[in-house]
Amino acid sequence: MKEIESNKHSWSQISEDHYYAFKARFKEGTQFFNYYIKRELGDITGKDIIHLQCNTGADTILLAQMGAEHVTGVDLVPENIYYAKKLASDLNVTNVDFFESDIMTLSQKYNKKHDMVFTSEGALVWLPDMEVWAKTVRSLLNDTGYLYVFDSHPFFLMLDEEKLDKQIYDIKYPYFKKTPDFDTTIGGYASERKGGVESYCWMFTVSDIINSLIRAGMRIDFFNEFTENFYDVGNMKKSDKEGLLIYEYNRDKYPMSFSLKASVNA
Repeated sequence: MKEIESNKHSWSQISEDHYYAFKARFKEGTQFFNYYIKRELGDITGKDIIHLQCNTGADTILLAQMGAEHVTGVDLVPENIYYAKKLASDLNVTNVDFFESDIMTLSQKYNKKHDMVFTSEGALVWLPDMEVWAKTVRSLLNDTGYLYVFDSHPFFLMLDEEKLDKQIYDIKYPYFKKTPDFDTTIGGYASERKGGVESYCWMFTVSDIINSLIRAGMRIDFFNEFTENFYDVGNMKKSDKEGLLIYEYNRDKYPMSFSLKASVNA
């Protein structure tokens, strides 16, 4: 798929920057899960986890450091996998491994079962098909396994991000749009934005997520919505909840992020 190949190239342009940024955060003690992820994950001691769309492995390593027996990171970009392995080696974290794969084709070549599938913070918009994603998640889980997701809320993703700090709620990205949005830049949260690329992302709806998981044989345990965001859209303030940001006016107006837990419906 040409869009995924373009995204693969785009993300490779910032892999090295991400490696150095996350390595510095680990050294400074500023790399951690946000308040909601930490609270909702709970005790993961002894679990075998697979982390989808792991980037350069920072969150994969955090899961390993939290007591998981073993964590496997998967990412589309070979450069990300190279730097994920390097980061784990630098930090002397040995209960992790990483491999390259497009999530849309992962189930065709990987058959190991895990206790948990983990994905978070900006992952879902890079997937063109929620049905394939959900079936892949189910194929990765054992009969007592579950999925945990923390990501951007699609209601927030509809809005023009450049106007939110002014409390202007214009729809820039239609909620039900199925064709991808196109950008010529990549990065911005752990590196400078870089141009000269072609990147594509897809809108998803709440029903896309929930119904695809149900059809794949999963049971929804919870779907929580939050007014905080995990990256600065523009002029946001630090929340009193660690690792999150908020607009002061948005204590009760609209969701910016969500979390979901879905268990195997065995």
